[in-house]
Amino acid sequence: MTNQHNELGALAAKQLDGNEVFRCGGNALPQRVLDFWRWAYSNLAANNLRGHLAEFLVASDLHIARGVRIEWDDCDLRTQAGSNGIKIEVKSAAYLQAWRQSRPSVISFDIAPSRAYNAKINSRDSVATRNAKVYVFCLLAHKDKPTLDPTNLDQWEFYVLSTQRLTDELGKQKTLSLNRLLRLGPRKCRYGEISQAVDAVLLDDTKPAVG
Repeated sequence: MTNQHNELGALAAKQLDGNEVFRCGGNALPQRVLDFWRWAYSNLAANNLRGHLAEFLVASDLHIARGVRIEWDDCDLRTQAGSNGIKIEVKSAAYLQAWRQSRPSVISFDIAPSRAYNAKINSRDSVATRNAKVYVFCLLAHKDKPTLDPTNLDQWEFYVLSTQRLTDELGKQKTLSLNRLLRLGPRKCRYGEISQAVDAVLLDDTKPAVG
């Protein structure tokens, strides 16, 4: 007798290489997964896709871009698997959008506490919190639309801030403007420096308050 509960557990997703083919009637079709990726995910400036790209950039800088992105986890990234990993939340924004604009967008990040998914009880927690230890705010800062290129990491800026600092200053506030973020004193860095900035922010959190 099969265990129906186990059969309906979380899918064990694995990385694809793009050469996997679609099948119909037992026959391989000419379309590959790479063709789907090109069709669906070529516009890296699209609002939702830019968010996933930002997570990948942070993960790759932290050398944790293994496996596949977990959609339902209680944080965007972990520095290592299991309960010992530092939880990281990644937020993105951009001046330039994929659609027609009359002016650059005003930068705002979503920082609302959320009810995390709890895999042990297969439900969301009853209380909304900020589950990560550190926030990384990713700004696609380029302002010239004809030369916008999200794959050019020189066009990005990254700001790292501890969740404790965020909550102490802003409580349960749901959005954060760029100007307000800068007043909180985040660690500003470029790609290649995110790991060091995260370490520095975590170290600052362990220091006793002065005064």
